[in-house]
Amino acid sequence: MPQPTAQLDLPGVTPSRQRRSREMTLALLEAGAELLCTRSLAELSISELCAHIGATVGAFYSRFDSKEAYFNALLALTLQDGREQLLRLPPVNPVTSGGLDAQCRLLVRGIVLWMRRHKGVLRAALVRSERGPHDWTGFKDLAQALSERAAVVLLPVMCGTAAPRMRAGAADERRTIAFGFQVVLGTLVNAILNDPGPLSIDDDEISDRLGECLFLLLRARRDTAPPRPPRKPQAGRGPR
Repeated sequence: MPQPTAQLDLPGVTPSRQRRSREMTLALLEAGAELLCTRSLAELSISELCAHIGATVGAFYSRFDSKEAYFNALLALTLQDGREQLLRLPPVNPVTSGGLDAQCRLLVRGIVLWMRRHKGVLRAALVRSERGPHDWTGFKDLAQALSERAAVVLLPVMCGTAAPRMRAGAADERRTIAFGFQVVLGTLVNAILNDPGPLSIDDDEISDRLGECLFLLLRARRDTAPPRPPRKPQAGRGPR
């Protein structure tokens, strides 16, 4: 959960100018995120949530309109943290980045850490999404933005050029990156929702394995890509 209490102006949350009151709101949200790691949203009672931090049920309802509003606030903060943590990937100099393998592992590691930190909220959102698509829309948008941002990092390493959009086949390489992230995110979502094994979201090995899978997928596309066409001389300039 984000720490600054100024970030708690959310729909369904009663605003407060007092710092202590805002800290209590944040404590309730953090407690819910923790408790949802070991139980479903339906199993989480308001009285249990309040008892977990020594608050009263009245204190809960003075801040949240309902349990649904409370969970929507949890979702909003989880998405906010995702945008802050996952979409701040700077373009990387391929000379100093360690290459495609290192970049794939670094990106996947960041995704796993974020999903692990919010696994209870994510699992509850996935279960609730079965009732209607609106519950998961924000996370789909985040995944799309993450895939597009990752292309900024990975395309120069794949293409070996500072301007990958000019390279023949770059559109297909972007699609390969997008599919690679679909594989990564789909595997992690399944691990959170069903935990089918052999690796869980809490196993560090899942990050290494998925990073390697992403790398192998992108490397296969890079190694089979058509050769780059020769650069045409600019008009008015002959060979020297």
